[in-house]
Amino acid sequence: MKIIYKRHLPHIQPPGATIFITFRLEGSVPVAESRQVKEDYEHFTRIIQTQPAQRQIASRKRASLIFRYDSILHDSNNSPHYLKDSRIAKIVMKAIHFNDNQLYDLLAFCIMSNHVHVVLTPLAVASEEYISLERITHSIKSYTANQVNRLLNQPGQFWDHESFDHYCRSESEVNRFIDYTINNPVKAGLVNNPSEWPWSYRKR
Repeated sequence: MKIIYKRHLPHIQPPGATIFITFRLEGSVPVAESRQVKEDYEHFTRIIQTQPAQRQIASRKRASLIFRYDSILHDSNNSPHYLKDSRIAKIVMKAIHFNDNQLYDLLAFCIMSNHVHVVLTPLAVASEEYISLERITHSIKSYTANQVNRLLNQPGQFWDHESFDHYCRSESEVNRFIDYTINNPVKAGLVNNPSEWPWSYRKR
């Protein structure tokens, strides 16, 4: 089980695991709420690392934090919503597709107004070695931030430094997170059917 510390959060990446990732725009969540979710996230991650008997329960609770975080993002009205702009959504969508079969096997994604969900499996680079989550998220976020800032003629940070992720423990859990990802616009009341949302993808 590979554990990478990026900024403040620990990211767990078991070899060959499929991973659900959420990353968001800078300033899209109030600082106090973001801090509380991060503290709880770190707490359950430590349990996963150090208490094997509690690992499964802690993993489920850690995943529930991602859903709670998602609800906060959906309810955030006074934050940036740059991804509503179709030009920006296209930049992000293109970058996610570009890395498919180069850094990861892309299973699903959904671009919302202030955050993005992706379900992917990092590709192997050697026996027991896989492309890191850090490299994957940096590739997507760095490229898109540069492109968007150039488009909008603005400086500064576009994405929040951190991303939240959860590794799937079974095929049924993979399918559950894929369904959750593509149904995000339906849950938000933006469309009636996932197929109506132009900024999402599900591998067939």
